[in-house]
Amino acid sequence: MRGVVMYAAGDVRVEEREDPKIIEPTDAIVKLTATCICGSDLWLYRGIEPADHTLMGHEYVGVVEEVGAAVKTVKPGDFVVGSFVISDNTCEICQAGFQSKCVHAEFVHAGIGTQAEKARIPLADGTLVATPGQPDPELVPALLAASDVLGTGWYAAVAAEAGPGKTVAVVGDGAVGLMAVLAAKQLGAERIIAMSRHPERQKLARYYGATDIVEERGNEGVAKIKELTNGLGAHSVVEAVGTQESFMQAVGATRGGGHLGYVGVNYDVSIPGIELFFAGIHTLGGPAPVRRFLPDLIQLIWDRKIDPGKVFDLTLPLEQAAEGYKAMDERRATKVMLTL
Repeated sequence: MRGVVMYAAGDVRVEEREDPKIIEPTDAIVKLTATCICGSDLWLYRGIEPADHTLMGHEYVGVVEEVGAAVKTVKPGDFVVGSFVISDNTCEICQAGFQSKCVHAEFVHAGIGTQAEKARIPLADGTLVATPGQPDPELVPALLAASDVLGTGWYAAVAAEAGPGKTVAVVGDGAVGLMAVLAAKQLGAERIIAMSRHPERQKLARYYGATDIVEERGNEGVAKIKELTNGLGAHSVVEAVGTQESFMQAVGATRGGGHLGYVGVNYDVSIPGIELFFAGIHTLGGPAPVRRFLPDLIQLIWDRKIDPGKVFDLTLPLEQAAEGYKAMDERRATKVMLTL
């Protein structure tokens, strides 16, 4: 089969990889319909995280081709959406709603790599969710978004306790930030402030429910949020970037007693303890437990109540994955879908 391999930073190749096979009775083989490139993949592309013949990709939808003897919830022929973290969905931590910290958690990238024609998904019962039927082609991008960015943005909004009567500020206008705007709207937030400097992303943020746009960053961004909230700050803040500036901007924009949901994958971010102490806020984040939300998100998409698929603004065949990485790295694309 064909699959994406990152040999080193900036060196993305599509080459022949061995077809996956059932190894454990809990495995499933999925013939992928679509996959995509994530902002977190750029950490390897830019050399911030090491890459050495790394199998790329962790977002995926497709049709089950084969299952192990112990798999009960999906069967060959089912169209499935999978989380980017493998989980059994039965351990105590999973049952508490934090499947990304399952005792058997395994990230789909690197060891599996779903930027490929097929993938072996371990713990299929706990990781894959079947759709109500075979989706219409126009639903595939939306279902693909549910595999990571929609689920991550949704988790961020839930962690920030977005809801009726709340003002929500979203730091970051990438795919996850835009999905957090969508989630905040669906959760009933009264006011949603998207922090963005990019006209096309601002337009999409407004489509998903943003009521205000703030272009300022850093201390100026914090000051603008406070100006818009009678000097108090937002009730709920989502951090969806993962840099020092964005994280401290998010902390500063959260009102005393408010909630910060952080999902931006961060490197070299140092949080001054004294600033967090005196901020007096709730914080919750990390790798999103997408599996917790998948059944509900799939149904919302199936019923055409939400359309997260609009976050894909460039679609390329798998063979042109290198161009997709380049486009996202240069910010010519928000999120790239790869078709098979």
